[in-house]
Amino acid sequence: MIIAYFDPFSGASGDMVLGALLDSGLSLRRLRQELARLPLEGYSLSARKIERHGIAATKLTVKVKKPQGHHRHLPDIVRILRRSDLPGADIAQAEAVFGRLAEAEARVHRCELEEVHFHEVGAVDAIVDIVGAVVALRLLGVEKVLSGPLRTGTGSVACAHGVLPVPAPATAELLRGVPSVGTDIQGELTTPTGAALLTTLAAGFGPRPPMAVRAVGYGAGSAERDELPNILRVFVGEALEADETDTVEVIEANLDDVPGEVVGHVVERALAAGALDAYVAPVYMKKNRPGMVVTLIAEAADAPRLEELLLAETTTFGVRRNAAVRRKLRREWATVETPFGQVRVKVGYLGKRLVQAAPEFEDCRRAADRHNQPLRAVYEAALEAFHRSQC
Repeated sequence: MIIAYFDPFSGASGDMVLGALLDSGLSLRRLRQELARLPLEGYSLSARKIERHGIAATKLTVKVKKPQGHHRHLPDIVRILRRSDLPGADIAQAEAVFGRLAEAEARVHRCELEEVHFHEVGAVDAIVDIVGAVVALRLLGVEKVLSGPLRTGTGSVACAHGVLPVPAPATAELLRGVPSVGTDIQGELTTPTGAALLTTLAAGFGPRPPMAVRAVGYGAGSAERDELPNILRVFVGEALEADETDTVEVIEANLDDVPGEVVGHVVERALAAGALDAYVAPVYMKKNRPGMVVTLIAEAADAPRLEELLLAETTTFGVRRNAAVRRKLRREWATVETPFGQVRVKVGYLGKRLVQAAPEFEDCRRAADRHNQPLRAVYEAALEAFHRSQC
């Protein structure tokens, strides 16, 4: 699997993401050809080598040929994307990035999604940055994106809404549920566009995983800083382990005054609302009261909704939330023939080594009901059939 690992030690912006991918070996001519498939005019794209603290990096520049006289809304940008003849996967990813930006802006301004005005973000250069990054990853053959924690600065930044604190409110919203690090560096290290790209496209945040690096790229930002070189680094290469790593949110609440049937209801609702897992454990709480801890595991994007579910459906006055790195086996499905019919088996690999095989419960249950057999008999038959197939 080819992965791209972004190292945002000095933050990230849209032009830094695309500049880093160009610096890792992507042809500017090829990128221009792909972007020409967008129904978007009035800009030119250039790249040059510069130095930041002695490190050579690529500085991408999008020059808009005529001023933008209007703001764009999300439907306007979606129409531009869908009128292109780019691959459907590219369009879907670019829409997801802009959709995440729109959601952040809507929360900041407390308005409907369709009412959000894209000022800097909706300009031609940002459309090129976002679509260009998605296209660049495809052209480089990247199958998975990972990132280190995003860094933010301090102070203020001037934008279309006036002078705003750093990180900008939209950036702060985009970083909810994502590992980030605040610094005392004056200025905007991570921009809304950079945050939207990495928080949407990255499958996980954490240390760089084991990989055979084939290219390292450096994308330069516009500002020059004394504290750190204003560059974003990307490693592109082959993953050495075939298992998977991602980042999830662990949400917990302690309860000591709620009926058990309510807790069961909450667990069901949480799973239906997108929780990856949900479980309840007994505990002793203050004043020696027997109670329980409800734990939900979720993707970062689903965490706020699940927090609200716990607060609304239970008697708790607060929930805890922490990011956790999750390492998973690489998973495949195999279908085996048994005396009771076909059964799917979930197979787990650690690298190239088979370590787990589990017959799918629902397949086994249906087969057991259909043949009036014990569930265990079907389960064992499926497991035996799978192991025979591996000989």
